[in-house]
Amino acid sequence: MNRKVGIWMYQNGGGDVIEQKMIAKFKERGIECVTGLDLRFAEVHNGAMMCKGTNMLELDLFFSYNAGEQTGGQVYMYEILNDFVTTVNSFDAFKLSEDKLRTNMRLHSKGIPTTEFFICHRESDLEHIYDRIERWGKMVFKPVDGWGGAGMALLNNRENFDMLLPFVHQMHLRNIYVEKFINYDFSDYRIDIVDGQFVGCYGRKASGRDWRTNVTAGGKVILREPNDEVVNLAIQASKAMGMDIAGVDILYDLDKETYTVLEINGIPAFATPDQEEMGLNFNDKKIDLIVDMIDRKSQGKTA
Repeated sequence: MNRKVGIWMYQNGGGDVIEQKMIAKFKERGIECVTGLDLRFAEVHNGAMMCKGTNMLELDLFFSYNAGEQTGGQVYMYEILNDFVTTVNSFDAFKLSEDKLRTNMRLHSKGIPTTEFFICHRESDLEHIYDRIERWGKMVFKPVDGWGGAGMALLNNRENFDMLLPFVHQMHLRNIYVEKFINYDFSDYRIDIVDGQFVGCYGRKASGRDWRTNVTAGGKVILREPNDEVVNLAIQASKAMGMDIAGVDILYDLDKETYTVLEINGIPAFATPDQEEMGLNFNDKKIDLIVDMIDRKSQGKTA
């Protein structure tokens, strides 16, 4: 019996082309693909989860790769589906990577260097926050589940933090999460890992008007040669998180003179056509590694 894999893949930035290349490679292996399976349209009745005419529980594997269109409802269905069908990434790994505190706690427990971090309830004694501002000099406020640099703020005194408090209450954030600001050269490394193997590396550089390297915050993608240290660090971080696919963001701490893992992305984008033209050439390798991994992982039900 042929295997059937469900896919929800982002379509912008060349994602549609990447998806078609994957489908062709799966077809060569006798694996049928059902695409466009956005779980926010899924309905569950008794023993079936139907999404656009497909019973998701009959799939051999579900590959979710669309960060930009995630919704709370989609994520909830993803969690349910994970109990019955192999998913890539697993829901547990995906959910862990979406939470900055849990990610740093996991990495710290495995001895992987991260920035210093602190969290407290918004109604706690704010002297704990003020104390860290004084000790750290600079710190970064982050929503624990934000991405793309959204909601982040650089704080270097009490006044900055006090101005932030109305936003915390307006957004109904229960906790205040901050990280010590890393003194760095305003560029980073993004290391892509698939199935425990190195895929590719590029960098991002802040615009000069902003301290963030995120492209959504004005940063730009740059070519960057990896070294063994950042590659091994990224592989270790991905393994510690239990992730099949990971994009590991790494900074060089100028004060400590060491590399530090800043964040881990569970849905690292492929290189766009423009980025391929500038020299990012890892897409084919990434496709092959993902197809090989899904081929192996999807054999559980039908083997």
